[in-house]
Amino acid sequence: MSLDGRPPGPEGVPLLGNTHQYARDPFTFMSAVGRAYGDVAAFDLAGQRTYMLTNPADVERVLVGRADAFRKPVFGDDAIEDLLGNGLLLSEGADWRRQRDLAGEAFRPQRIAGLAERMVELAERHVADWEPGDVVDVREELASLTVTVIADAMFGATLDDATTAEIQTALEPLGARFEPDARRFLLPSWLPTDENRAFRDALDTLESILDDIVAERRRRDLAGDDLLSVLLRAQEHGEQTDRQLRDELVTMLLAGHDTTALALTYTFFLLDRNPDDRRRLYAELDHVCGDDPTFEDVPRLEFADAVLDESLRLYPPVYTMFRESTEGVRLGGYDVPADALCMLPQWVVHRSDRWYDDPEAFDPDRWLDDRTEDRHRFAFFPFGGGPRICIGKQFSLLESKLILATVASRFELERVDDGPLELRPSLTMHPRDPVRMRLIGR
Repeated sequence: MSLDGRPPGPEGVPLLGNTHQYARDPFTFMSAVGRAYGDVAAFDLAGQRTYMLTNPADVERVLVGRADAFRKPVFGDDAIEDLLGNGLLLSEGADWRRQRDLAGEAFRPQRIAGLAERMVELAERHVADWEPGDVVDVREELASLTVTVIADAMFGATLDDATTAEIQTALEPLGARFEPDARRFLLPSWLPTDENRAFRDALDTLESILDDIVAERRRRDLAGDDLLSVLLRAQEHGEQTDRQLRDELVTMLLAGHDTTALALTYTFFLLDRNPDDRRRLYAELDHVCGDDPTFEDVPRLEFADAVLDESLRLYPPVYTMFRESTEGVRLGGYDVPADALCMLPQWVVHRSDRWYDDPEAFDPDRWLDDRTEDRHRFAFFPFGGGPRICIGKQFSLLESKLILATVASRFELERVDDGPLELRPSLTMHPRDPVRMRLIGR
């Protein structure tokens, strides 16, 4: 049905629009807007007219059907370009296609399968020092492990504990810089605030570590099929500048470790709250994998698949996506003009009772029974979709299952803190506080 005029939406304030409401608590804001205004809602965010789309059919149209009419947005904040530059997440057009094709060699299915044994080896090494009764910050531990895995798998680099810790220390101010804050809309990004100085120092540290990794890799044979070798060979043929190389490595390091570590963190949190599902999962892992999970085990881990999907539904690390229209597009019965910002919130769509019964409940069986048959495929899109679907999706899913199986063969994890899990928005969705869990030997 065609509708007239602009979509409904919440009233904003002069200059800021609805930026302050979103920045204060994006999860509550998005959920409230979705409940109040339906499939399409319009509001002003960071000085730009924004259309929030919560119908999977519209999400699919933006990401797949009319992907040619959308681009990655520019938010007017130099920090995101300073961090990721022209890497895969932000590049467009011919630059993106060239880099995607190059990176694709490192993400071939056969290569990903060949990394399974090394993933397990690194996971076993990481948990070797864990002892029953220890209390660990699960997010921090998993992030340390996934940094090690991505450096090994994609850069051909073996990180020592000190370098891994230095990377993690640098990542904290980098993430904090992208927490929603209405004040940044009013202040120039070059202003030497404490936050901006911490961001710059952390970025310098990260770039220095990557410079050392590149220098060491150049001293070795570049015949490998890891991402860094692929990019360095392209550079020898004049297809890659130093800046482009740097942008891809920063992008891969950040995107390649963060979402997997978060997905596993939320999985262990949810399993603690749902002990029957935890026992069922551990029984499957014990039966299929024993003490040594392998790539051949992965296709038989049906309940583990369902558990991870349900965790990604309730706690998607990428909690919303943005695209900017390059031409007028019809969405949800409204005419969306060129240069409009489209928000595609996984947080809202994944938790909607229009697409899921009892949507706030952790229910892995919803992925195993006939409820999947009538569900729109874009009612669940933790990795995006269309031409720009996350290139590391299969890598991340394999890594998640193997780490889950490796940890489960040795320990159950029991949360030591009470209360809900408070969330902190940044480029991805982080727990606001440490997720402290006690290790129980098996």
